[in-house]
Amino acid sequence: MKKIFTPQQKAAVALEALKGEKSAAEISSLYEVHSTQIKNWKNALKEHAVDLFADKRTKEGKTQERLVEELYRLLGRREAEVAWLKKKLQLELPPEGIPD
Repeated sequence: MKKIFTPQQKAAVALEALKGEKSAAEISSLYEVHSTQIKNWKNALKEHAVDLFADKRTKEGKTQERLVEELYRLLGRREAEVAWLKKKLQLELPPEGIPD
């Protein structure tokens, strides 16, 4: 039967493997996990450890702010273009009520 591990259990196994105090076979028998799975969890921990300490507020917040600022700039530019086109169109059309 397949054993389901909680994220806490996976982290404990990965940390144990990362310490290097015990062999993969010892950890495998201790936690009843296949050595390949231990290796996968250990690699996942190594790859994503940096993300744990990243300040997500500044990273995501700044990109969000930049996107909003760019959209407001684009919106302002489009409004100016529409206003200019309306003005230009009014100048080029003959006044209403005067037959051609």
